[in-house]
Amino acid sequence: MKQKVGLTISTRAKVTLWKEKMKQLLIVTHGSRREQSNNEVRVLAEKVAIDLPLITDDVLVAFLEFASPSISEAIDISFTQGVKELVVLPYFLSAGNHVTRDIPKEIDTVMRNWPDRKVTILPHIGASNVMADLIGNCCQNKNAMGVQ
Repeated sequence: MKQKVGLTISTRAKVTLWKEKMKQLLIVTHGSRREQSNNEVRVLAEKVAIDLPLITDDVLVAFLEFASPSISEAIDISFTQGVKELVVLPYFLSAGNHVTRDIPKEIDTVMRNWPDRKVTILPHIGASNVMADLIGNCCQNKNAMGVQ
C-alpha cells in the first residue's frame, strides 16, 4: 500500500493515477481521536475500491474532525490530481447535523475554489434500503459479527 497525504491508495487506484481520473468516490465520516477507528474506515474504502464494481475511478476517505484528510483537503487533493467529479457518501447512520448541515457547508466552502468541477452528495449510508437487511443478517449470523 502507498500513502499520500493521509490518503490510502489502493491497488486499483494506483493504476488510475497514471491516467486522468474523471470521477472519485469520497467516503466522509466523523473521525475519531482513536486512530484505529479511523483506520477501519480507510480499510473499508480499500475493500470498496477493490471488491465492488463502481462507476468511479477511485475511493478516498475524508474526516469531519479528529483525523486527516479533512473534507476540504481531500477535495483539493482530488481536483488537483485531475478529478472532474466527486461523489460524496456520508458514512453516518442518521441524518443529524453533520449530514444535513456540516458536510454540505464544508463542501460548498471548498467548491468556491473549483467552479468547473462537480460534487454530488449521496444520501447518508443509514438511509440505504438495505440497512435493515444488513442488521438482520448480522444478528442472525454470529460469525459476521465476529462472535464465537
